Amino acid sequence: MTVWDVIIVGAGPAGIFAALELCRKTPELSVLILDKGHDLETRKCPGRGIMGGCLKCDLCSITCGWGGAGAFSDGKLTLTNRFGGFLHEYLSQSGLLELIHYIDGIWLEFGATDRIFGTEKSAISELVRRAATAGLELIPAPIRHLGSDNSPKILNNMYEYLKPRVAVRMLSEVKQIIVHDNKVQGVILADGSEERCRYLIAAPGREGSSWFSEEAMRLQLTQEINPVDIGVRVEIPAVIADDITEKVWEPKIHYYSRAFDDLIRTFCVCPRGEVVIENTGGVVTVNGHSWSGYSTDNTNFALLVSKTFTQPFRKPITYGKYIASLANMLGGGVIVQRLGDLWEGRRSTEKRLAKSMVEPTLKEATPGDLTLVLPYRYIQNILEMLKALNNLMPGIWAKHTLLYGVEVKFYSARVKVSEDMSTEIEGLYAVGDGAGITRSLAQASVSGVLAARGISARG
Repeated sequence: MTVWDVIIVGAGPAGIFAALELCRKTPELSVLILDKGHDLETRKCPGRGIMGGCLKCDLCSITCGWGGAGAFSDGKLTLTNRFGGFLHEYLSQSGLLELIHYIDGIWLEFGATDRIFGTEKSAISELVRRAATAGLELIPAPIRHLGSDNSPKILNNMYEYLKPRVAVRMLSEVKQIIVHDNKVQGVILADGSEERCRYLIAAPGREGSSWFSEEAMRLQLTQEINPVDIGVRVEIPAVIADDITEKVWEPKIHYYSRAFDDLIRTFCVCPRGEVVIENTGGVVTVNGHSWSGYSTDNTNFALLVSKTFTQPFRKPITYGKYIASLANMLGGGVIVQRLGDLWEGRRSTEKRLAKSMVEPTLKEATPGDLTLVLPYRYIQNILEMLKALNNLMPGIWAKHTLLYGVEVKFYSARVKVSEDMSTEIEGLYAVGDGAGITRSLAQASVSGVLAARGISARG
């Protein structure tokens, strides 16, 4: 039986950047990439644009396959060490920033656009001041926008580069990690076959976060519970946010509620973009895209309530899926509600939506009542932040504002890793969002590089 030097489980940004770094640092090592999804050419959503939307395919082409869940996302590289994951707990701030610039150079090499938002210091300072007067913290950061239409092209360029240098097997789902005497031995695939290796990089992505969390428990790896992020996606007329998004593209805004002192934050701001659906393990959630080639008249963004639960709670992904499944049960998928209807304590209907000055970009969403889905605490937190945001972006606190639910970020419980992303099991590395280590495209890429360098140093 062939024994690979390195097996990488997952072909998202973390896995891809691990492979790229291994090829450049130690090209003599044999590398195998395994992913349960399709390659980019065959990653097509059959439910896109049809009434009813998500068909709940066993294998979701939006969330898994070459490029991971980010392949068709808004494609933003946040070039900062201030947010986007937990790598600052393993590296110095300067070391992390240096690696972010390093991976940014690789994205550029494979076709990323030159333009960076958020570099005009005087304009940013004024936005930070305005946010502060509204009781909000705007965290400035330079952002390179790839675009939902451009990201696949870049990822395909990476695929073409890696194809002659490493073995890539799509539609190859990994079921179990093989460990003997606390040393990794390989993996067992869904078809019962085995692949052996000296080193294993687990880069499962958000789609594989549940699987890896269960494997970590089975292997008795130490895990730390990450915050659970649940909320809604807000859609407004783009002109309301243009003043800010034209300067920073994605404003990262934090707010602590008066009622509960919970953190509510903006996430994945999509200027002049569209709201889309995702299928994670049969649970339909909402997300957003922005395209570099065309635009809409709306801007959308997520408002997420972050909650860190204490013992005995150990299943953040299960909790998030439970909340999202309520929306699926009541609305057949994603629910949309006008803010005005939420104020009035009534559900939205097709007739009421038709009166709105904001035309929904997600046609498949079902008009409904989010108070039947989200706990009271979440609703109050979201309403409180929307009211505060209105002081920064006048017009958000309006009856026409649309709220889509539910948006959930499935960040796994975080396994204990060292600076090079190695776990407590010899030869096993954990990287990316699905391992609970990162929360962004940039830091996921960095984590892959760290694991590859750790392996290269061992030879």
